[in-house]
Amino acid sequence: MDRIQAARRFYADMITAKAGANDDRIRDAFARVPREKFLGPGPWLAYVFQSGAYVTTPTDDPVLVYQDILFALAPEQGINNGEPTLHARNLTAAAPKIGDQVLQVGVGTGYYTAILSDLVGASGQVAALEIDSVLADQARDNLSDRANVTVHCRSGAEAPLPDSDVIYVSAGATHPMPAWLDALKPDGRLIFPLTSESSMGGMLLITRSDGGYAARFVSPAAFIPMIGGQDEATAAGLVKAFESGGWQNVQSLVVDDRKPDESCWVAGNGWWLSTRPV
Repeated sequence: MDRIQAARRFYADMITAKAGANDDRIRDAFARVPREKFLGPGPWLAYVFQSGAYVTTPTDDPVLVYQDILFALAPEQGINNGEPTLHARNLTAAAPKIGDQVLQVGVGTGYYTAILSDLVGASGQVAALEIDSVLADQARDNLSDRANVTVHCRSGAEAPLPDSDVIYVSAGATHPMPAWLDALKPDGRLIFPLTSESSMGGMLLITRSDGGYAARFVSPAAFIPMIGGQDEATAAGLVKAFESGGWQNVQSLVVDDRKPDESCWVAGNGWWLSTRPV
């Protein structure tokens, strides 16, 4: 094992342990995929949450990127390669399986797409959507060696979308998009950041069943807002709900135009999150 492989293995062990990700397949995927390939030439810009500033790595040694921090992809737009621990936690919750059909929304340059590609194997497929044409082109180049990945430069908020076992979203939306729910297969899992444009929210996991949609929050989260995924009126309600607390008690998503009942934690247009199970 050379020094880069050793750094990658230690990084994979650390982030999955920190995330509580007990799936060896997820740990091994993080250990296999070369993160530096998806960041462009170094030195790289590391993002500091506390100040919102970037710090430049002293060299272009790939060992430096195997840390649980964000690196810039398009810093002028605030687009970064996401926090590894958060994604390890999200992947564990979404549980992609060999042979699954995955829809990824907000691909960036394709790092987590490559990890999803590993997790679904040669018999699975990843449809990767990225609305930014520059990033989409970079992702297409970076993933050209993966036959089970197709990159499309388009919005992930609108139909038609392919029927999917897993929908994995990396841009903040104020509501579950109807197109996502329509694309979920039976027992399919949707995970996305339920966030307003300017405040913290949470990673919401929705699982489709015969009786409706089970829902739970996986963790707090902050993401760049999705183009076409933000509703101002709903955002105000989200901010208030998260400030009030209780998000840990959510158990289901109700898609219904009727007035929400007393179990409602937050409501939008035609949907609400309930503290009751499906």
